[in-house]
Amino acid sequence: MSQSKDAQLPHRSFAWRVFHFLGSMEFAITMLITLAIASVIGTVLQQNQPYPDYVIKFGPYWFEVFEALGLYDVYSALWFLAILTLLVVSTTVCVIRHTPSMFKDMFNLRTNVQHKSLRSMHHHAHWHQPGTLSDNTNLIRDRLASQGFRTRITEKGDERLVSAMRGGMNRLGYILTHVAIIVICVGGLMDSNLPLKIAEWQGRLEIETRNLPLSQIPKESRLAVGPQAFRGSVSIPEGRAASVAYLPMRDGYLVQNLPFTIEVKEFRIEHYPTGQPKSFESDLVIYDTDLEKPLEQTIAVNHPLIHKGYAIYQASFGDGGSELTINAWPLFAGQSEPAELETKVFETRQMLWGDREMQLEVTGFRPFNINPDPTEDDPKNVRNFGPSIQFKLRRETGEALEFENYMYPVERDGRDFLLSGVRGSPSEEFAYLYLPADEHGTVEGFIQFLHALHDDDSVAEVAAEMKDETLVSLQSEQDSVLGDSLQRTLETLMAMFVRGGFDEVRDFIEQSLPEAERETLAPAYLAMLREMLGRIYFNSLDLGAEATVSEAQLLFLQDAIDAVGTLPRYGSPVYLSLVDYNHIESTGLQIARSPGKNVVYLGCAFLIAGVFLLFYLPQRRFWAWLSRDGEQTRIDLAGMTNRNPREFDDYFEKIHSQLHSSERNSAAD
Repeated sequence: MSQSKDAQLPHRSFAWRVFHFLGSMEFAITMLITLAIASVIGTVLQQNQPYPDYVIKFGPYWFEVFEALGLYDVYSALWFLAILTLLVVSTTVCVIRHTPSMFKDMFNLRTNVQHKSLRSMHHHAHWHQPGTLSDNTNLIRDRLASQGFRTRITEKGDERLVSAMRGGMNRLGYILTHVAIIVICVGGLMDSNLPLKIAEWQGRLEIETRNLPLSQIPKESRLAVGPQAFRGSVSIPEGRAASVAYLPMRDGYLVQNLPFTIEVKEFRIEHYPTGQPKSFESDLVIYDTDLEKPLEQTIAVNHPLIHKGYAIYQASFGDGGSELTINAWPLFAGQSEPAELETKVFETRQMLWGDREMQLEVTGFRPFNINPDPTEDDPKNVRNFGPSIQFKLRRETGEALEFENYMYPVERDGRDFLLSGVRGSPSEEFAYLYLPADEHGTVEGFIQFLHALHDDDSVAEVAAEMKDETLVSLQSEQDSVLGDSLQRTLETLMAMFVRGGFDEVRDFIEQSLPEAERETLAPAYLAMLREMLGRIYFNSLDLGAEATVSEAQLLFLQDAIDAVGTLPRYGSPVYLSLVDYNHIESTGLQIARSPGKNVVYLGCAFLIAGVFLLFYLPQRRFWAWLSRDGEQTRIDLAGMTNRNPREFDDYFEKIHSQLHSSERNSAAD
């Protein structure tokens, strides 16, 4: 018979085998494990960030590998949605296959058991009791019923079988947990961007990668108002409104139109003493043609506004296009007066400074900066360094340097400096240029000194003075060849210093001087250069013959020389100083529509109910087989459970004791 059955198995249809494979526990567990691994990846790896951030973090090679695997948006990746769909199919097949037997098991008292099988069960007891078979049968049935069991008496010839079951709804827990998985996955699919991917494959949708104004974004990159799920964001400055949200998609974005307009009346933010945001909120006005009057509401973090199924969250804040007045101080020859610029944050313009054309991109503004400022008394001291601007200078080749300039001087070693940070990429730390501030707290004194260093006439005049003084000391006033050579050397040293700092001067000394003379002439060259720098500085001050030099002026000269020496590495032909500003704040809103949310909530309710039934309502069965044994009744009691067999040991003994005791008391009566 078994050979006949085995011979029939290969003739099962392919559809039947696929159906049973999809509904197998092994396949479902495999899908669950895969989803768990994907969820771990989606949790560890921050999702939906700008692609340049991933390139900086992982490098070009691994960026492309992870991008091809869809790891930057795991929960919307095609393979993740496919696994989710397969899990729904597998669980659905499992429910279809096993639900009929589960419902049958919920109500089946299993009256067809054999006496032999009961006696072979692990939980088994027997005893003899006086009384008729009928009386003892009714007594056991009533006693089990009083404990919450459903009972049934079955005649087995001259013998009786009492079948009892409690916790039959435990099987409903199995059904509910599996249905919950289906419902939750369906809700997740409803909230996925699978429709967007399908539209993209069909060519009806194109992801926009350019930084375009809203009015110039093509219709192929816009999504109409509809029932689809989405999660996007929009930044709205105070006093302005928006009726769209931007959806990040791989290396670009899509624009989702909204059925209403959001206006930001006011944005408020509070900070801790450390500068960290304490709380921020926005006063919003919703304009909707379906409303009799505009809807006004204040939102804060974790307190969203819900309108027409759209959830509007307070997510972030930033600059809303602050208006800035900037002075551009030239760091090159030929110009000493600053050029005044009126610009805004996020504004871009082409600028020509000297012979260098560069693109100025104003990227940010901060009204205050709480930075560490350790002291001997308080190593953890922090203070406000004042307003700062962030901008980029982009060359014609596309390369850009990022700058961060502070508005007010910062004290360092008892002296005031104007700070300008510069870096080549966001992955680098800022390297700061310290420009000494003059007595008025401005950069004008330093620029005046720098302009004098670029003035060929001033340099030639000082070089001639030093030449004459040197010739007098050497008693060689008439040696014109020596004098001309000395003056050219002095002017060359100054030109090299202005062009490349002390580094270029040292390179010149090492390459031009013989090694035997280098140890004696190198200090002399550097001393002459410093003497020239000092004379040019004091000549620019026009102190007069009788004036005395103060310690503050000497310190300023030292700091100015150090700053000029680092300018070749600064990379900018100008120094931008913030003069005035009108701070305009912007609120960052996250707007989400989740039609599958309620479906997921329903699935969670099913899951909670199912888990409760599975773990806290075990199915317990008892059978009592009663037969005549002379003048007494022999009772064989057996029991089983589908959960916690160790706990059932005590429970079985309890029921056994109660049944035995009740029959003994009844016989005594």
